[in-house]
Amino acid sequence: MKIIAMIPARYEASRFPGKLMKDLAGKSVIIRTYENAVNTKLFSEVYVVTDSDIIFEEVVSNGGKAIMSIAEHECGSDRIAEAVVNIDCDIVVNVQGDEPNVHLQALTDLLAVYATDTNKEIDLASIMHQITDLEEINNPNAVKVVVDKSNKALYFSRSPIPFVREESTAKYFKHQGIYAFRKQALLDFTQMPMQYLEATEKLEQLRYLEFNKTIKMVETTHVSIGIDTPEDLVQANLEFKK
Repeated sequence: MKIIAMIPARYEASRFPGKLMKDLAGKSVIIRTYENAVNTKLFSEVYVVTDSDIIFEEVVSNGGKAIMSIAEHECGSDRIAEAVVNIDCDIVVNVQGDEPNVHLQALTDLLAVYATDTNKEIDLASIMHQITDLEEINNPNAVKVVVDKSNKALYFSRSPIPFVREESTAKYFKHQGIYAFRKQALLDFTQMPMQYLEATEKLEQLRYLEFNKTIKMVETTHVSIGIDTPEDLVQANLEFKK
């Protein structure tokens, strides 16, 4: 089973423009992310896929592998699908460009679901971790997921789910945006038009559910910190110095 990693990387970001080129302990954020993915030794190949000449040159000049997007893309799945169409692989892992400290064990656990999926029932897998902070539970930027008894995703939402009607011991799980796709699931995605739920929540993973794709969720205690704001970058630099 050939496994590759793709790091979708846009230069523009509404909350923190150019964040992937910002300095993180002496190197750009995108190079830190790329090197972390390579150093896991889980992947046959690691690529950055981007629409930015700046990011492309940054990766290549530092000895990395980069692919320029040809078309305009609204989401990461479309960008990655275009890049992998002619690459020989079985599993494609989407590593977020602004998450430079994705944990080795979390990635290992994520990929382990395919080792036992002999009937190829899982189309894609992703990671979640339990959250208890009420502010985070109610934060629309923290995407929540509910699963069935087999940890297959039932729904993703920016709203707190499940809704607590009466006092209970409800558990909330936050979705980490790291995916491991079967290649065919990515190619199928490009042929599936956006539906109502995805358009409403602005969450591309809902398109997979709306077209009956199976998403296996893997619970982890290893939390990856995304760099979405200048304050996040300050915190990430402090973590790298430890």
